[in-house]
Amino acid sequence: MVEYMVGFFVSGFIYPGILWNQVLLGIGLAIIFGAVWFAPYWTPILKKPGAWAVLVGSAILTWVAASFIQIPLQIWTGQALNHFWSQDALMRWVLLAGIPAILLSGLVQEGAKLVPVVVYWWRKGRRIDPKLGLAIGAVAGVGFGIFEAQWAHNTIFAAGWTWEAVQTGGLVALAPFWERFFVVAFHTASCALAGWGLAKGWGWQFYLLASFLHAFINYSAVLLISGLITGIQIEIFVAVWAMLVTGGALWLRWRKPAELATSEV
Repeated sequence: MVEYMVGFFVSGFIYPGILWNQVLLGIGLAIIFGAVWFAPYWTPILKKPGAWAVLVGSAILTWVAASFIQIPLQIWTGQALNHFWSQDALMRWVLLAGIPAILLSGLVQEGAKLVPVVVYWWRKGRRIDPKLGLAIGAVAGVGFGIFEAQWAHNTIFAAGWTWEAVQTGGLVALAPFWERFFVVAFHTASCALAGWGLAKGWGWQFYLLASFLHAFINYSAVLLISGLITGIQIEIFVAVWAMLVTGGALWLRWRKPAELATSEV
């Protein structure tokens, strides 16, 4: 298990089997996706060095948490389920059996993304405007979204994806990039909601909300395994859910506040 965790962690930084132009394309697409989804929040907060520390910190901390906390917890959960039920029984009840691992993914990743936001909030005396909390949460979310996207893109290239796939398979061949585009939107919005809740004094409540929203989008993988939806339907599911969560975050960003927002937002 340790070898698997280390291998997963290293895969975020080392990409054997792909060309440098593919690596640069994967990173470039990830940055573009992040810029597209951060732009609607329309905040100059990235002019501040502290915001960049949150962005980078979220990316690294969440990748570490996914590698060394999420993976072992999910493995142990699977082993516990296999101790009481056979593999055949688990597959028959996969819609229920898959829930614990899916919940863990949301709890771990949203918690790790929120850590730099909490540090930022703490350094501000634990009193920040909710729109500032939302903005710094969006920074943390887009940081991990970009990092995970470049990893996903380079994994796609390592699996043998080329532009010829579009020529032979049509636009369907672009589905993995379509999905990642919207996943970046989701990461940005879910952490923005958590940051807003933290600033409002509802930190743990909005952390759980973001975690459950995250788990719901990941549950599409269980639906695929069960045969209830197809791969293309997953892409649509992810896009719709990401847009709904983004819509909620942007509504909080742009609604008229009861008090004046700080000049940082």
